[in-house]
Amino acid sequence: MWPQIIISSGKGTLSFGRSIVSKNKAVEERSCVLRKKESTVLSEQEIFAELDALVGLRSVKEMLKEVYAFWEIQKCRKKQHLASEPMVFHMIFSGNPGTGKTTVARIFGQILKQIGVIESGHIVEAERADLVGEYIGHTAQKTREKIKKAFGGVLFIDEAYSLARGGEKDFGKESIDVLVKAMEDYKNDFILILAGYPSEMELFLSANPGLRSRFPIQLSFDDYTEKELLLIADLFCEKREYKLSEHARKRLGEMVMAERYGRESVFGNARAVRNLIEKAIRKQATRLVGRPNLLKHELLMLEECDFVVK
Repeated sequence: MWPQIIISSGKGTLSFGRSIVSKNKAVEERSCVLRKKESTVLSEQEIFAELDALVGLRSVKEMLKEVYAFWEIQKCRKKQHLASEPMVFHMIFSGNPGTGKTTVARIFGQILKQIGVIESGHIVEAERADLVGEYIGHTAQKTREKIKKAFGGVLFIDEAYSLARGGEKDFGKESIDVLVKAMEDYKNDFILILAGYPSEMELFLSANPGLRSRFPIQLSFDDYTEKELLLIADLFCEKREYKLSEHARKRLGEMVMAERYGRESVFGNARAVRNLIEKAIRKQATRLVGRPNLLKHELLMLEECDFVVK
């Protein structure tokens, strides 16, 4: 939960805390606006409400709040002719799939836009295939093109550790070199966020000693608890205008925990929950199709029988 914070700046007095978060439906509507209409100017209250409405991520929210407050105070100090500290905003996001890394990057871009760090706040998503070429010189060209598209916003590279997987002769190293140089040459033009699994990102940074120090902000995205995952399930259902019966909710919890502890692959967190909900919706459709005179309650409700293992 956000503490109640009041900051006085050139834009007036801003208060943000739990009180600014409205009903889940309104939050989802704002989320849709933020995702689909990046050019729309959102107020600071709306942006922080969007961040605060995300399930979990307490340490991440606190860090972004600190970044915002620091920048606002530096602007106030500058107006009073006091020494102000520069700040580098390049970041490392470490966390398993479905823990909100891309969503937070998108919201953080909007925050940086509001406080005047970057111009547009848009996010450009990339992975190894978007950056690494097939011949000498191709990688540098592809990487520079992505950087250029990110000017005024955020370049978000998922599974960034894959750039260093091929060894010294791999073209991925060339992409890393171009990114490092751009971080210095265009430090006021874009924000670079490298994201990936915790253990792989740690190995990646350890293998590149000079790289870690270039990312002063490193955020850890923890796996969601069972309670948080069920809350996320409720939000998914509400957005799609479905409801979970009591038995369905219990069954979903069992399936989520089975996936978390029973699979060799990395657990997908919110992504895994979304997949289970979408599969249940299809099962419900199969169960109801052909029935005459369906009631609204029947169309809304997901039952235990809609959640199957296979």
